[in-house]
Amino acid sequence: MAMTEKEILDQPDVGERMIINIGPSHPATHGTFRAQCLMDGEKILEARAEIGYLHRCFEKMCEEHTWTQAIPFTDRLNYCSSFMNNVGYCKAVEDLMEIAIPERAKVLRVILLEFNRIMDHMTCIGPSIVDLGAITNFWYTFRPREEIYELLEACCGARLTVSYGRIGGLAVDAPAGFEAKCRDILKNLPRYLDDVDRLNTHNPIYIERTKGVGAMSAEEALDWGWTGPCLRACGVPYDVRRAHPYYDYETYEFEVPIGRNGDIFDRYLVRLEEVRQSMKIIGQALERLKPGPVMTDDPRVALPDKGGTYTNIENLMNHFKIVTEGIRVPAGEIYSFTEAANGELGFYIVSDGSGKPYRIKVRPPCFALFQAYEKMLAGHTIADAVAIMASLNIIAGELDR
Repeated sequence: MAMTEKEILDQPDVGERMIINIGPSHPATHGTFRAQCLMDGEKILEARAEIGYLHRCFEKMCEEHTWTQAIPFTDRLNYCSSFMNNVGYCKAVEDLMEIAIPERAKVLRVILLEFNRIMDHMTCIGPSIVDLGAITNFWYTFRPREEIYELLEACCGARLTVSYGRIGGLAVDAPAGFEAKCRDILKNLPRYLDDVDRLNTHNPIYIERTKGVGAMSAEEALDWGWTGPCLRACGVPYDVRRAHPYYDYETYEFEVPIGRNGDIFDRYLVRLEEVRQSMKIIGQALERLKPGPVMTDDPRVALPDKGGTYTNIENLMNHFKIVTEGIRVPAGEIYSFTEAANGELGFYIVSDGSGKPYRIKVRPPCFALFQAYEKMLAGHTIADAVAIMASLNIIAGELDR
């Protein structure tokens, strides 16, 4: 809870004090965040961060819509890699219903999951360096991001919030030329990564602004519930794709990069290397991509084909029931989780057997990361506060509380 002005001023004297608000200013804090800081000149002595300004009510809205209608809501969690949210949610429902998705849908999910990871990391790296005054990186990271957007648009007609996942597979198959477009992106990506690498990794100004700044030890990160690149930058090699494999990730060859110091610089290096590892996974997945269906034929979740719907009364009734009343998920509960771009994305879902979720609880990685923000600010400057926030890659949509 934020300190009152009287509580701050009643503390032992530490010099000339000033209370300032960092945020909620989107250009500075990458979202509508607010930290109330006790300052001694430029130095932050103590901070209190507030979580939540959007109040989109994701979890309660899901209770008023069918299981399928909830999919577009998941896009708005981490909107920088929205397909990862689609898959995380659909996988939770599929696990509860014990539905196996077709092989082609599985491989397509892997390909697009890793492209979304690349896109998300680029969205973090480019703007976070802009916050330190280096604008060129922005163009080197957002150009490949735009190419991935074009790939997603070709698949489903949408770019930012795609709603491409379906319980049981995908909305539609990938378009003609999908594989060629994927390989073109993979061919172009190294050039952009190398440019960013050359501009920053050995840049003395960038090193001075990032090394030792916002550092977290492995023990502290685990205590705060960190996952993802921020945790791995602290030296903890936890990755859901390795620790709890899904979609055959255990059969793909890739490394889990880790850092040593847990500071801004290590978070940058880990994300940069993870982009390269995602490229390796995509290359392997493209070799496994074979023709086939992208949606299960399980009648509990799959709409009958149009021909059958127009000519068969049973198919027509099944189509009508799924669309109007929603998929009937057997009564039960489950926690299912995946490795999203910022860490472990978990969905705890409860079904009462009806066509709507009884309860949904999302475990977004950004929520745990932002909890530690106020602790990380102590001893740093205002300029460092903006850099630390950017390095965590907090996405406001995931802090919907």
